[in-house]
Amino acid sequence: MGNNGLMMQCFEWYMPADSSLWKQLAKDAAKLKTMGVTGVWLPPAYKGAAGKDDVGYGVYDTYDLGEFDQKGSIPTKYGTKEEYIAAIQALQGKGIQVYADIVLNHRIGADKTEQIEAEEFNANSRNQMVGNKRTIQGWTKFTFPGRKNRYSKFKWNWTHFDGIDWDQESTKNAIFRFMGKSWDEYVSSENSNYDYLMGADVDFSNQEVIDEMYRWGSWYLKMTGVDGLRLDALKHINSLFYRDWLPVMRDVAGKELFVVGEYWHWDVNILNQYLEAVNQQMSLFDVPLHHKFYDASKAHGNYDLRSIFDNTLVASAPTHAVTFVDNHDTQPGQALESWVEDWFKPMAYAIILLREQGYPCLFYGDYYGISHDSIDPKKKMLDIMLKQRKKCAYGPQHDYLDDPNVIGWTREGDEEHKDSGLAVILSDGTGGTKHMYVGRQHAGEFFADAMGNAKYNIKIDDDGCGDFYVNRGDVAVWVKKTGK
Repeated sequence: MGNNGLMMQCFEWYMPADSSLWKQLAKDAAKLKTMGVTGVWLPPAYKGAAGKDDVGYGVYDTYDLGEFDQKGSIPTKYGTKEEYIAAIQALQGKGIQVYADIVLNHRIGADKTEQIEAEEFNANSRNQMVGNKRTIQGWTKFTFPGRKNRYSKFKWNWTHFDGIDWDQESTKNAIFRFMGKSWDEYVSSENSNYDYLMGADVDFSNQEVIDEMYRWGSWYLKMTGVDGLRLDALKHINSLFYRDWLPVMRDVAGKELFVVGEYWHWDVNILNQYLEAVNQQMSLFDVPLHHKFYDASKAHGNYDLRSIFDNTLVASAPTHAVTFVDNHDTQPGQALESWVEDWFKPMAYAIILLREQGYPCLFYGDYYGISHDSIDPKKKMLDIMLKQRKKCAYGPQHDYLDDPNVIGWTREGDEEHKDSGLAVILSDGTGGTKHMYVGRQHAGEFFADAMGNAKYNIKIDDDGCGDFYVNRGDVAVWVKKTGK
């Protein structure tokens, strides 16, 4: 991402549903630019089943970007269509790329039910049928009466889905697959086949559905002018669909279209196989690295930091890795809750923000806090690191990942960025000192800890090395001391 790209996820799950986010982001564009943000991931912008209370993943109508009176409101949780487009333009006006969150796996909040022949399947082994064939009453008819065919005449019915998890007739919650349908192929093999996630599950083998996805994608890109996409729930969708869809969307957009996908799996081999299946046409979130941060934070010093990058995406496919510490799915109260403990957050952020590899994603909930769970903002600590990323994190990198409790790395800096170069050292146990090389060009210079924890300066010796110190359970970011 060129000049130290930085993505920010501009929402968290429990933000107030006051339809103000788009307006706020338009206002904050200049501030985000100053922080070093080069791309923003915005939440799903279309109408969800819960109307203005929907975070955006309960997809109802992908053509309603807060424009039609549907599901009890015109705006979405984040605002109106006009405000969304205005926010995109304000951000782009500051040179910030905008990534739209795209959720194509399921539909929720149908307008009518249909009588459908279906079979019930075992939730833990999805190819195993339980019980006999019967007629269920499924919420599968989407007619969007509030939109009155504007932008699209396409209506969804049961033939466009593979299955559903609710029978209105018997008020039973179970996984039902419609007769004559099979679960999609090329999906995650968890639960033997993980096509079904929630709601009415979109059938990616149905040609009418595929044609509609191409039409809608083209409409969305032209309507919004976004610069990229964040793709939701990849392991539940036939990978061949995205392999074929993305090149067409890039043609339509007439730009590079940065794409990052969410394939939630701890095993890096599975992520690399997916990248191969889609012809390397996207990046993926580095879920294995997030799990390492989580485990290290829970281990309170009993973690071997030498292994922090083992079997991570940023180590095996650095140009396809979007690194992150936490997100809206891992925050407290969510399905994938795995919240990195407070004491380890500065170390985790140093690892994603101050190294050469990966495209880091800053989480709104870490930066601004999460009032719903009384989680304080980490803005002060993050601002220091963001500043050092923007100013100093350049040039060749040297790793010192050679101690279970104290690891570090340096960046030599480059000609282009005045006073660049840094040394990072972190410890999850007893503090310590590391002799690290920052480059002969720094000989005789003094380095100070930007985090403000170590109160003295370090002189770089004639060989370009320094003895860099860190306190117990802390991180120090040593940068060149400039005239004060």
